[in-house]
Amino acid sequence: MRVSTKKLENIKVPVKIMVKDRPLKTSTPSALAATAPCPRAVRSAVERALSELRRGQPVVIYSLEHNKAPKAILAQAAESFSGQTGERPEIQAAGPSVLALTAQRAAVLALSSGLFEASAASDGATSKDGKVVVLPLPVAFDAAILRGLSDPTSEHASGPFAHLPTVPAPAGDLNEAAVDLARLALLLPACICTPLAEHLLKGFENDQTGVHKWALDAGFLAVSATDIAIYQARTDCGLTEIVSVPVPLALAQNTRITAFRPEDGGSEHYAIEIGDPAPGEPILTRIHSACFTGDLLGSLRCDCGDQLRGALTAMAESKTGSGILLYLTQEGRGIGLANKLRAYALQDHGFDTFEANEQLGFDADERLFRVAADMLRSRGFDKVRLMTNNPAKVEALECYDIEITERVAHAFPANGHNEAYLKTKAVRAGHHL
Repeated sequence: MRVSTKKLENIKVPVKIMVKDRPLKTSTPSALAATAPCPRAVRSAVERALSELRRGQPVVIYSLEHNKAPKAILAQAAESFSGQTGERPEIQAAGPSVLALTAQRAAVLALSSGLFEASAASDGATSKDGKVVVLPLPVAFDAAILRGLSDPTSEHASGPFAHLPTVPAPAGDLNEAAVDLARLALLLPACICTPLAEHLLKGFENDQTGVHKWALDAGFLAVSATDIAIYQARTDCGLTEIVSVPVPLALAQNTRITAFRPEDGGSEHYAIEIGDPAPGEPILTRIHSACFTGDLLGSLRCDCGDQLRGALTAMAESKTGSGILLYLTQEGRGIGLANKLRAYALQDHGFDTFEANEQLGFDADERLFRVAADMLRSRGFDKVRLMTNNPAKVEALECYDIEITERVAHAFPANGHNEAYLKTKAVRAGHHL
């Protein structure tokens, strides 16, 4: 694998995203209400589109404006494009295809010196914080180059790419929605997007049902950019308690595990309750993000396994013999296991744990902590003694009205393999280590 180890200055910045905020990309006032449920039709449309992207299939992403013909693109996850003959569907386009990338990935590649400056679009809109940029593609584009641009672990990732022309995508445009959809699918946040000829959807003004039927007739699933935005804003909202049952553990025999399923139908989160905590009293609490390699396999690259087992032991041996560990299925700081393994490959080439996520095109930390607060309240707790070294978790719970009566230090010695990892957490994210 050939990976450039040059580290650009613009990615060496303090990590500020301690509490993730994912505002909608549309200006629909009703969609901004955090308490509004995600409509079933929205969930269904977006989740089907996510499945299609993960299967390597393109999807139609569209927007409706009052009394205007819908605008639409055909979007495919860049990592699934292999360049095989016939892979790209034959459909009439309004212009050349583009590769849509996050600003983080484009900055790593030095694709545009003016990337983070607001740039006026043809309709007068401006890009917001350079969230997404687009790279025009030739008619016969090279799959190897696309892999190099979108995946820093690819054998084609060494470039050079700096000469390639990119432009910021206007905030809320369809290319931005495509990248958001890939991110939600836990794929690399990069898509090949082809604008569809406007006459294809002529006659479907104000007709969402008609757009979906047209897309199905053409062989694709369709999803609106507004639905993607609504769904994304609700990814950390709404939990249903599925089951609660005693599960004796080797480290804490008096244990109850409660499974919660999120509103979007994604992976369950778990509350692991130790002992018999007193209602109304601050409960010893640990927010633990799933780590397959550390928790299950005993990886020495991180301290996750130590933190998991150490927290359960500390709760069982505490004065009250009680506590609650919230096990959130947000692997790799929210980017998923496959992408975390990609990040490991980048760390082996000199990038730290946060830079590796940024190299892949993600934020340094993509986790969402609202679910932790919801789980605590569901189990009857609103005051905690939080076992953490991470100030982000303190800020997050306080943001969602959970009272932190004490931060309990929760650090473990380095093991000979994770010294740099622990130092990076202390220096870049302010962990108390």
